[in-house]
Amino acid sequence: MKLNYKRTILIGLAFMSILAFWQFYDQVIPYVLENVFGLQTFAANAIMSIDNVLAIFMLPLFGTLSDRTRTRLGRRTPYILFGTIAAVILMVVLGLFEEARHFMGFTVTLILLLIVMATYRTPAVAYMPDVTEKRLRSEANAIINLVGYLGGIFSTVVMMFLLRSDKNAAGETVYAEDQSFLPVFLVVAGFMLLVVLVMVFTVRENSLPHVVDEPEEQEITATGKLSRPVMRSLVLILLSVFLWFMAYNAVTTAFSRYCVDQWKVDLGASSGYLLTATVAAIAAFVPLGFLSRKLGRKRAVLLGVALMTVCYASAMLFTKASPLMYLIFALVGIGWACINVNSFPMVVEMCKGSDVGKYTGLYYTFSMAAQITTPLLSGFLIDRLGFGYAVLFPYAVLFSGLSFVTMLFVKHGDARPQEG
Repeated sequence: MKLNYKRTILIGLAFMSILAFWQFYDQVIPYVLENVFGLQTFAANAIMSIDNVLAIFMLPLFGTLSDRTRTRLGRRTPYILFGTIAAVILMVVLGLFEEARHFMGFTVTLILLLIVMATYRTPAVAYMPDVTEKRLRSEANAIINLVGYLGGIFSTVVMMFLLRSDKNAAGETVYAEDQSFLPVFLVVAGFMLLVVLVMVFTVRENSLPHVVDEPEEQEITATGKLSRPVMRSLVLILLSVFLWFMAYNAVTTAFSRYCVDQWKVDLGASSGYLLTATVAAIAAFVPLGFLSRKLGRKRAVLLGVALMTVCYASAMLFTKASPLMYLIFALVGIGWACINVNSFPMVVEMCKGSDVGKYTGLYYTFSMAAQITTPLLSGFLIDRLGFGYAVLFPYAVLFSGLSFVTMLFVKHGDARPQEG
């Protein structure tokens, strides 16, 4: 049986819409909060962290709810369609409040928007394993990630063309004082709605053959629950997800300041390194999907984690910016792609088809928990304990290395579960 590439790409349009939003959110909203409304960095970061806090509770909840939903549109599509429509309306309202410089209206609308976004992310991600045979899910997940990243690129390109920016003395990107952000709100919102409508009208969820995923007989107990060995593997892989996100997000969050503090280069250099990692990940998604079918998911994840750990350790050796860092970050991107392509399919491999949304929510709960924890913990080490930014890459090596250890003991989740 071969993967239905056309259908997988169309299902991936929901993820494209979501990543288009988050790319816009991460780049525009912090700037608006600090430079349009004059918030201090701490207050702006507190508002920006609301989405991660909401995600911990809402992603597993709505994943489970979508598992139990039965409608004429299917069980995932209603959340994706109506969630997107609500999000688009709120984005337009958000843009109008920004244009009017109405802080209270902007803040309340932003919180409502983040709540809405949390209602359909898990159903959107769970859609693929619903209709994809187990052994093809790594390959399909590679396609989904590629399509999703293209949504992020769209938002970046839109911002490049619609926003007028320059560099200040510190090397930071600043926008013109009379800059209107409303066109970006409108274009990104329109794009989100368009691609989801294309998905809804070209893929009829209820007409698709859904995969009935029942764990192997040795994996379930008489009560229908996961057996102890499988539960142990599930806990270990979720812990691994938490640990490698602790490492990766610490680097991506603090790297721009690391470049300024340790290497004495402006923010443009850090952006170039991080962009290299993103481009390498995008280029690697599909080849890694094929490789994973030959190598196995667990081995592919271990390879990705090992590659990233070595790269973090190598970065510790550089006392100044070097062209070699582009190669190191390209390898980081490939390692990250290798992990992302395979780790989510490993989690949903351990559940029944009726629980895909629930397990998808668990996966995102652990990744989001790490994204909340790691800026606080790394910031504590850098600022409060006085280690400075030199601690960043040793910190990443520690957590990435720990994730390698926990993954070694995962015995289930491959396309063909290992005995254990």
